Amino acid sequence: MRKICVVTGSRADYGLLYGLIKEIHEDPELCLQLAVTGMHLAPEYGCTVKEIEADGFPIAERIETLMASDTPVGVGKSVGLGVIGFAEAFARLSPDIVVLLGDRFEIFAAAQAALIARIPIAHLHGGERTEGAIDEAIRHSITKMAHLHFVATETYRRRVIQLGEHPDTVFNYGAIGIDNIVGSRLMSRAELEAFLDYKLRDVNFLITYHPVTLDLDGPEAPLKELLEALARFPDAGMIFTMPNADMGNKAIADLIRGFADKRRGDVKVVASLGRIGYLSAVKHCDVVIGNSSSGIIEVPVLKKPTVNIGDRQKGRVMGPTVIQAREDRAEIAEAIRLALSPAFRDKIRDAESLYGNGGTARRIKQTLKTYPLENLLKKRFHDLNGIEAGGQPKESRS
Repeated sequence: MRKICVVTGSRADYGLLYGLIKEIHEDPELCLQLAVTGMHLAPEYGCTVKEIEADGFPIAERIETLMASDTPVGVGKSVGLGVIGFAEAFARLSPDIVVLLGDRFEIFAAAQAALIARIPIAHLHGGERTEGAIDEAIRHSITKMAHLHFVATETYRRRVIQLGEHPDTVFNYGAIGIDNIVGSRLMSRAELEAFLDYKLRDVNFLITYHPVTLDLDGPEAPLKELLEALARFPDAGMIFTMPNADMGNKAIADLIRGFADKRRGDVKVVASLGRIGYLSAVKHCDVVIGNSSSGIIEVPVLKKPTVNIGDRQKGRVMGPTVIQAREDRAEIAEAIRLALSPAFRDKIRDAESLYGNGGTARRIKQTLKTYPLENLLKKRFHDLNGIEAGGQPKESRS
């Protein structure tokens, strides 16, 4: 029985991985080893490990990584704690393959530990670009440590191959988060209001703003521009989900709470909506606003407009439902007005997903189950220029 260790460190990646975890757990020929880490274990981020427990998945390991500090030193120490914790966990679990998604620092720690332990790594969502965040460098680093790659578009597949990975190990099955939309029953408006303890307005915004980790000036000024733009819509209901545990997240959280206090009753702030709660909020809100990848990948499937702010997602493949705005209050407000306009909503009514149409988790599971693991650890760099192993160009055969 092949042992597959899936690592999850946040509400975001768990929501995406849910379908794959379920597929592995329900396959009698596979053994699921679920390793939970990062924000899942922290009360200030909603202690979302409870959602995993409520879903009925057995947790094999809990790896504490987060420091109290959100400074570069604190995050760096969290990576170190993660490498130590995962090294010990992998020694106990002895998995046949480790599944990692994305580009967060706790996932980076897990990749390092698995690489050194000589455990094959399967990486989801490689090849993507996010030029405003350290995530980009982490993502490409994990690609080079990984052995199987499950990408979300053909553009990303080509980029992973460009990084030297053999085409036979790079699979484009689409974005795994699409499965959640295709295969889930979302809440009605009344159910969502009861879940949130919040009365939706005639017009509603769903807002998620994360730190732009390569911005040396800090997140306060850009977020203030967003909040000033939102203040121009006094009749709108607003649901904020809190930021990830990245550098500068505490300043963002404080500013959001202060904004909510001034507009008591109009603004709902939640640490985590959970998988179904988040997608249900997308369904019943009019515009998704912020700088989260979900606004680019999953939200378009529900035919909702996204106002994407700043450079955090710069470089991702974006469809016609996404309106790009600089971190400027006037430009953000204008983008929101465009998103609310009947003409724009008509324009995106028939927009197709650029990230697939579901069925991704099942196909990834089947590949994880059947792909030969022998000799997988010894990778040869796939050079696009035809360089021989000894460093010399191949002779022309023309």
